This record gives sequence, structure tokens and C-alpha cells, in this order.
Amino acid sequence: MPIDNDYFKNRQQNNGGGNNSGGGNGGGYTPPFEPPEMFKNFGKKAGFIYGAIIIVLILVLAKPFAIVNSGEVGIKITTGKYNDEPLRPGFHLFIPVIQKVILVDTKVRLMHYTAVEDVGSFDAGIRVNNAINILDSRGLPVSIDLTVQYRLLPDGAPSTIANWGLSWEEKIINPVVRDIVRSVVGSFTAEELPVKRNEIANLIELGIREKIDALTDKPVELQSVQLREIILPAKIKEQIERVQIANQEAERTRYEVERARQEAQKVAALAEGEAQAKRISSQGIADAILIEAKAQAESNNLISKSLTKDLLQLEQVKVQGKFNDALRENKDAKIFLTPGGSTPNIWVDTKDNQRTSSISGN
Repeated sequence: MPIDNDYFKNRQQNNGGGNNSGGGNGGGYTPPFEPPEMFKNFGKKAGFIYGAIIIVLILVLAKPFAIVNSGEVGIKITTGKYNDEPLRPGFHLFIPVIQKVILVDTKVRLMHYTAVEDVGSFDAGIRVNNAINILDSRGLPVSIDLTVQYRLLPDGAPSTIANWGLSWEEKIINPVVRDIVRSVVGSFTAEELPVKRNEIANLIELGIREKIDALTDKPVELQSVQLREIILPAKIKEQIERVQIANQEAERTRYEVERARQEAQKVAALAEGEAQAKRISSQGIADAILIEAKAQAESNNLISKSLTKDLLQLEQVKVQGKFNDALRENKDAKIFLTPGGSTPNIWVDTKDNQRTSSISGN
């Protein structure tokens, strides 16, 4: 409440007059306190101060601004109508009561489907759902654990929220995932699921991606689909384990048979190599003998061709001369003629056991 300075001035004057008539203190009356200078003109500025205070209170209470962080977009709503242009990260003003801004997360989000109970989530971008229960092609119950990664596209966020609402994940992602998983897994038997795991995972991701991309205006971008676990009935699991053990034994037997076959082939190859080496050695010896025989025959042929009639007559003359020489030395000598070579061999017996000569025409 403003201080009335005129009141103090009038009272001072009145009290001052009474003191003078009484001849008391001889001075003027002093008020109890003098107001500070800043309060002297307070009454004139009070309206402005009150107005400023009211404006500050309105700003604090109404909060006509919004701060959009990275990984978010703001959607401005004017009298219930969603603006088509999203608000990018930064500071944005709006008119209270008439307008408001809602913040939407556009970061990558996860949706887990798991059979594990009491799975806690400390991030608003992670949603946990129960595992997807399916009947295989023979009607046996099967559970699928998987994780889907996705994100809301910023450019189409206002339209997506306007059409699907803030619970757009439960209306877009969850139904599509469950529908595709049931369709794919339901076409296989429980025994085939572990064997064809990679094929099934590819079919699930392809089916979800095609269905999400086919939505009007493509509101969501699918990042990945990870098939984590296939939970089979206990009996089917035991049967598969027995089959796997039998397959491992059969594989080990095939390995041992193959190893024995390779060892036999190795021994046969060594034996064949040794036999081939012996054949090559024998063939070499035979070829050498044949070559030598052919050379000897060629030599004999050349020699036979070189024995002309005149040459034979000359050799006979030479033998006859030696014959005559032998008779001159011993007229009683016995002369033996043995055929051989180009001319006969002549053996002369001198009737002396101590002397025996051989004369060859060669």
C-alpha cells in the first residue's frame, strides 16, 4: 500500500505550531522516520510494477513456449487442428489456450517380444510385449522371441499422430509383426523351425518391411527385425535332440569311412606308382637290349654288304698262302678246316704234343 507523504507533512506542521506556543523545544516537530527516496514516487509507478508482475505470472503459468530437443519433433495444434509442418529442434513460441505443442520422439525405438517374465525397461523408447504364440503347420504350439527396431519419420510425424494418435506403435508396428510372424512360422513344422531358422528370419523381416512400407505416406521406417529364439514344445525339443545326436553319429561314421577310403586310395596310389616305376625300368632295359641288337644287326648287315667277290678271293689267297707255309714247316702235319667267318679256320697238328698252332683267317 503506498505511503501518504502529505499526511506526515500536515502532522508535522500542526505539531510544530503547538510546540512554539508552549515554548517547548524551540524547534520543529520531527516525524518518527523519513521514508526512503525510492518510496517517495512509488505511488506513481505502482501500476507499471503490478502490470509487470502479472505478465511474469502469466508467462510462468501459461508457458507459451516449447523447447524441442534433438531426436524429437514438435507438433503444433491450433484449435484442435494439427499443423502439417513439424517443429524442428529449438525454441518455439505459441499462443496459450488457442495453441499447444506436443513433443514426439523420432529416435530409434525397440519393441521386444519375449517369454521372459519381469523384463524391466528403463528407456521410454523400449517396449516389451509377450512372446508371439503360434501353431505350426500340424497345430503344435510354438513361441517366437524377436526384436523390432523402427523409428517415426520426422517429416510425416504430424500426419501420423493425427491419423494414428500417440499410441501409433500399438496400431502400426505390433499388429503387423504378429500377423507376419504367424503367417510365416505357421507354414513350417516344429521340427523344421530350428533347421530353417535363417530362412524363417529372412521371410519374417521381408514380410514386415513390405507391409510397413506399403502404408500410406510411409509413416515409419523399419530398421531391422532380429529373430532371437524359437521356443518349441518339450517333446519336440527332445525328439530334435535325438535326431541331432543320430545325425552326429552318422556324420562321424561317414567321416571315418571317408578317411579309410582315402587311406586305401593313398596305398593304392603308392603301389601303382611303384609298379609303374618297375614297368618303366623294365621297359628301359628291354629298349636298351633291343637298341643294342638292332645296332649289332645293322653292323652285321653293313659287314655282309662290304664282303664282295674280289675281297673273298683275296682272303682265300691269303689262307692258301698260310696253308702252304704250314706244309713247308711240317709236311706230315694234319690240317683241319673249320668253317667260320668269311674264310675257314685252319688247325695244324704238327704231331708234336708240345706244339699246336691255330691259324685264323680273320
